[in-house]
Amino acid sequence: MANPNPLMAKSSGTDTADAAVQSALRTLDAEGGGIAALSAALQSDLRAPFVAAADLIRNAKGRLIVTGLGKSGHIGRKIAATFASTGTPAFFVHAAEASHGDLGMITAEDVILALSWSGEQPEMKNLISYAARFRISVIAMTAERESSLAKAADIALTLPKAREACPHNLAPTTSSLMMLALGDALAIALLEGRGFTSIDFSVLHPGGKLGALLKYTRDLMHSGDAVPLKPLGTKMSEALVEMTSKGFGCVGIVDARGHLAGIVTDGDLRRHMGPDLMTATVDEVMTRNPKTIDRDVLAGEALEILNSSKITTLIVTDAGKPVGIVHLHDFLRAGVA
Repeated sequence: MANPNPLMAKSSGTDTADAAVQSALRTLDAEGGGIAALSAALQSDLRAPFVAAADLIRNAKGRLIVTGLGKSGHIGRKIAATFASTGTPAFFVHAAEASHGDLGMITAEDVILALSWSGEQPEMKNLISYAARFRISVIAMTAERESSLAKAADIALTLPKAREACPHNLAPTTSSLMMLALGDALAIALLEGRGFTSIDFSVLHPGGKLGALLKYTRDLMHSGDAVPLKPLGTKMSEALVEMTSKGFGCVGIVDARGHLAGIVTDGDLRRHMGPDLMTATVDEVMTRNPKTIDRDVLAGEALEILNSSKITTLIVTDAGKPVGIVHLHDFLRAGVA
């Protein structure tokens, strides 16, 4: 058999790629419609139960127990993790495993958040009965207002109906995203309501990229003799030796009280390049009122200052006095950048 025409093969490949992109766009459009419907519901019928759910979780003496099955279970695990990482003690209990001993994880002081699009999973029945027996508050997240789950719950977060991105309207796609978004909305509402700060966040995220971003400048800075410093009146020839020996491409200039008065950088050297540069004083060459940073600023914020200012080094000050220095390379080594 003759080989296919290369031009025809290329055309077929292009058509396949176009079809894949069009399919993806339809998926995003369908899921975007679901989020838009959820946003509209929060401004109408869903508003009051959402507020009630947030208050119930906030005032609970115990933890938030998130439960579900299938795709709702997978979404539930993510929601529980988001709550836990933003200051609301939470964990996931699989609804089917609950009937085989995991009910013992749930106490009377907890609140249950049960996810089910239909609200009719039979595996959820034992868990709901357990909640009723021990008077444990239940929040249902479902699309069916008249479902068994919604009726049994203390608060029902009824999601608006939306078509799945699946062309057969079967595979949970839009519905899963809507549940996840509503869970995120609850978690962030509680975070903001209790004033959960980036410092609180750092306590719960000591590892990985987030942990690196949440280190403090004091954790990364060089201090003591490593900081390149010279007093006002220093000859530029001496200042250049200090710059070269310390390896930061700059030298901080301090006044008689030890306060930072300016900085001499590689850029300052280029701007003042001439036969008299080495005999000039740092007072004539330095940039006054240089950009500095406090030792208690988070590393992520310090990196943003470096990037936005298009500089590579910051002198760290305390009450106007230089106590350290940080370079872009320090952020790279720490995994921040």
